Amino acid sequence: MVMMIVMKKKPDASEEPARPRRHHHHAHHHHAHHHNVYVVYLRNPNGDGKAGYYVGMTGLSPEQRFKNHKAGIKAARVVRKFGERLVPRLYRHLNPMPYAKAKDMEVMLAESLRKRGFVVFGGH
Repeated sequence: MVMMIVMKKKPDASEEPARPRRHHHHAHHHHAHHHNVYVVYLRNPNGDGKAGYYVGMTGLSPEQRFKNHKAGIKAARVVRKFGERLVPRLYRHLNPMPYAKAKDMEVMLAESLRKRGFVVFGGH
């Protein structure tokens, strides 16, 4: 006879009821796991024919942050001018995370791309 043991696990964030998104921007509640790092593909940012990447972090979704860059909202000039698309395979597995971790991860991600020989902007 097989005994089934059912462990009560803590609910995942995915199982919590969806809370309505509020649009006040609290830049300073740093403990929530809602910060994301993101990477943008840059076409020829130095004019030498080589592609590059921009690494950033945000309290928004990477998609919204990229739209804002392109619209000139708190935009990095290099992204506004040369940013073509997000590259989720480089960051999706890392997100989301608390603010402090996102700050560190942004630097580590930028450094790892530089070590692989890419031109990297941002990542401070």
